[in-house]
Amino acid sequence: MKAFLAAIALCVLAIGSEAKVSGSGTTTRYWDCCKPSCSWKENVATSTPVNSCSKDGTTKVDPSVTSGCDSDGTSYVCNNLQPWAVNDTLAYGYVAASFTGGVDNSKCCVCLKLTFTNALAGKTMIVQNVNTGGDLSSNHFDIQIPGGGVGIFTRGCSTQWNAPQSGWGQQYGGAFH
Repeated sequence: MKAFLAAIALCVLAIGSEAKVSGSGTTTRYWDCCKPSCSWKENVATSTPVNSCSKDGTTKVDPSVTSGCDSDGTSYVCNNLQPWAVNDTLAYGYVAASFTGGVDNSKCCVCLKLTFTNALAGKTMIVQNVNTGGDLSSNHFDIQIPGGGVGIFTRGCSTQWNAPQSGWGQQYGGAFH
């Protein structure tokens, strides 16, 4: 729990100390069970990549272990990389993100403040970018939510949890409609 709170403090500190950049974007949801791209040492500017886990979703594995979305892989997203609400207007979570200009590994592990409009107006989410989101459009933030749809990577949840190939519910959009 202490490490968890420290990670939140670092994320909030990073948001407050970075140059202010704003704009509009798109949010969607996914949970493909794959090892996050920011779990590879090569993709992270810092010395600490995002944790990845064994098939049980909780036991941490070495960053060099291949993703469960590859035919010989045994590394998956950790179960604790899912969102949680602080109150009715603030939540924390994790995203796959694509920024203007496409995939940018230098954005691995950065924290972002998403301020929602439309149906979620008045709600804010502090997120950490744990995945590069190569299949996303520009300024697109795909929030990691269990049951949120496996997207293009249909192998992860089927090998980790014996889920149907298209995941739970719709492949794009998941169990929530």
